[in-house]
Amino acid sequence: MNSYYFILVIPALLFSLYAQYKVKSTFNKYSRVGNMRGMTGAEVARQILNSNGLYDVAVEPVAGSLTDHYDPRTKAVRLSETVYSSTSVAAIGVAAHETGHALQHRHGYSPMALRSSLVPVAGIGSSAGPYMAIFGLMFNWPVLTQLGIILFTAAVGFYLVTLPVEFNASSRAIGVLQHTGMLSAQALVSIKKVLSAAAMSYVASAAVAMAQLLHLVLSFMGSRGDE
Repeated sequence: MNSYYFILVIPALLFSLYAQYKVKSTFNKYSRVGNMRGMTGAEVARQILNSNGLYDVAVEPVAGSLTDHYDPRTKAVRLSETVYSSTSVAAIGVAAHETGHALQHRHGYSPMALRSSLVPVAGIGSSAGPYMAIFGLMFNWPVLTQLGIILFTAAVGFYLVTLPVEFNASSRAIGVLQHTGMLSAQALVSIKKVLSAAAMSYVASAAVAMAQLLHLVLSFMGSRGDE
């Protein structure tokens, strides 16, 4: 933990903690607010998909909380137990967001395809890259440090590409909800707040990853300068 860590990483981690708090508090708040038309998350997702001709995309329940996702391999929008059958505004927002990914898949949204291609190397980079770089710094193995930094750079790229993918999914979902008029204007305002809070968490994740990468790069440059 050198000065770079306290200057770069600590502020990013604090921002991440705030983002997590904001997501949880916003979701909990609007989980207690139902939509006036009594539609469940599953019904909203199905209606959005149908309105865009995506009859072949399934809407399925999945175990867990906030485990919602879109699976492009099986063409399925999977909604967690707290979203699938809930009529809350928070559930509607999450369900609509996941259908946004299905719309991206249908239209060949390039950032989504790029993110998918980065998944394998990003997984290795995020789990092994930082440790390789740190061990390289500790034992003065420049090659190991450089390899770790390269791998972690791929992970950071994944986080950065995730931002437009997630923002665009929410934008598409809101656009469809507004166009179809399936929800009231008041519900749409609340849904936008839920999705904005969720977006902050993606920004925070990217900020932490970038701060960690800069910390490793600057530490490596400093170690080379000391030789």
